[in-house]
Amino acid sequence: MLVIADSSPVIVLVNIGHIDVLPSLFGEVIIPAQVATELSRPARPTAVRTFISNCPAWLHIRTPTRAEQIPLLQEGETAAINLAAELKADLLLIDEVQGRRAAKERSIPLTGTIGVLELAATARLLDLQEAFERVKKTDFWISHRLLDERLRLHGGK
Repeated sequence: MLVIADSSPVIVLVNIGHIDVLPSLFGEVIIPAQVATELSRPARPTAVRTFISNCPAWLHIRTPTRAEQIPLLQEGETAAINLAAELKADLLLIDEVQGRRAAKERSIPLTGTIGVLELAATARLLDLQEAFERVKKTDFWISHRLLDERLRLHGGK
């Protein structure tokens, strides 16, 4: 399965200690060079900067050859969408609303961080309730009520 990731899912998964679900679910993941740069910025948490500076074998960095500009998106999101379109990715991991909209307009299959966690729970790679509780303690912008509703849908409390 060919999977491209934007920065947000990587940041959240590193911050909650579940980055290991990506290779377990997908084997390899590709990020654009622009996303790698975003992950390396000094403002990022130390765990994220350490992760990208010691890039695991399953994570590949690639620069898209196309450079279609997409209004309202940051450089990393644009590069991830361009790379996903160029490589005809099976899945794009992206959270930002405008980025998701742009990917859908280009018929790129996508999911976000919460979707990845739900897939990982279904594959019995993690406890979804525990993972969602960790997400709630980060600065990831998502409604706690939405997480609780998603947990109930997956048979949680």
